[in-house]
Amino acid sequence: MTILEGKNITKKFAGLTAVNKVDFKLEKGEILGLIGPNGAGKTTLVNVIAGVYAPTKGDIYFKDKKISGLKPYKIGRLGIARTFQIVRPFSGMTVKENASVGAMFGAQGKTRSAKEAIKKAEEILEFVGLGDQMNVKADQLNVASRKRLEIAKALAMGPEVILFDEVMAGLNFSEIDQAVELIKKIRNSGITILIIEHVMRAIKRVCDRIFVLHHGEKIADGAPEEVLNDENVIKAYLGRRYKELIK
Repeated sequence: MTILEGKNITKKFAGLTAVNKVDFKLEKGEILGLIGPNGAGKTTLVNVIAGVYAPTKGDIYFKDKKISGLKPYKIGRLGIARTFQIVRPFSGMTVKENASVGAMFGAQGKTRSAKEAIKKAEEILEFVGLGDQMNVKADQLNVASRKRLEIAKALAMGPEVILFDEVMAGLNFSEIDQAVELIKKIRNSGITILIIEHVMRAIKRVCDRIFVLHHGEKIADGAPEEVLNDENVIKAYLGRRYKELIK
């Protein structure tokens, strides 16, 4: 069952076409990877899905309902959450307080009391591995923990779909492995995932399917092994050295 779909998505900024006639489908329960070089249009596409930008052409559908052009908070209320490349926790607030914000205004129109939101936040923080840092000021977290808090804030909304934007950027090998396991755990909890990522070792391990953007256009879509060995993808993004490394 297709839970999220984009049809002929185009986004232009003045004379620049950032995304050009892109189609995609995200199946319920799937982890779909979105890869491509910097400037390929990946984050722009996610911003269109999340309602930050309205598409210039084309439409986004969530559970067969057209959502393109809706405000971000309305899309969030429908059940689509997202994370951001640059993690900015609420300054001066604890980890628990940060997560409680997402929990208070959840998906499907749910509004929780402060007490209910705190309880939900505590459950989510345990789930992502931040149970022992709930009362720490979010500003004091290291990069890996800030990434987990960003994930927790999205999870606290109770979404059906999460859009992850480079949640592994800046992590070391061990932290990447832990992030991969967390993403699998999130999927196993019943949440469908679209993930932008540059860490190929993670993409290969976590994704059911990948599609690739280059200069705003989709150049490949399929199983990880198939896409990562595609000559067009190697030429546009991965480079010949990658092909030698995976032999």
